[in-house]
Amino acid sequence: MGKYELKTKVNDASVTDYINQIENEQKRTDAFELIDIMNSITGKEPKMWGGSIIGFDSYHYKYKSGQEGDMLAVGFSPRKAKHSIYILQGFSNQEELMNKLGKHKTGKSCLYINKLDDVSREVLKELISESYNYVINKKWP
Repeated sequence: MGKYELKTKVNDASVTDYINQIENEQKRTDAFELIDIMNSITGKEPKMWGGSIIGFDSYHYKYKSGQEGDMLAVGFSPRKAKHSIYILQGFSNQEELMNKLGKHKTGKSCLYINKLDDVSREVLKELISESYNYVINKKWP
């Protein structure tokens, strides 16, 4: 079996240019606010990952299968329908925070929100912070 190559990789594309091309004004405003939130939590500058994901910091993983790579620690994508916020699942108070967040949906490692005004910004900041600390301090296999 050939080695799997991750498609989502960090690149030098302009985050600001990417956000400025978003037609929906609310999505643009939310995207710039999410950048401020994630930058203040991570202390890292935003980088484009692939063509549509904005990531902050990274971690290296290696699975028992031999597959390994680098992935963004936290990030988001201002998708047309909803913002996809990339946080890792599994930290201790995640369920409690999700219950206090507000209107959202979840996926495997995604939190989906229509707009920031639908959720508690303080709870969102705590979720992002907890996830970031979990990712950075976890001992990956």
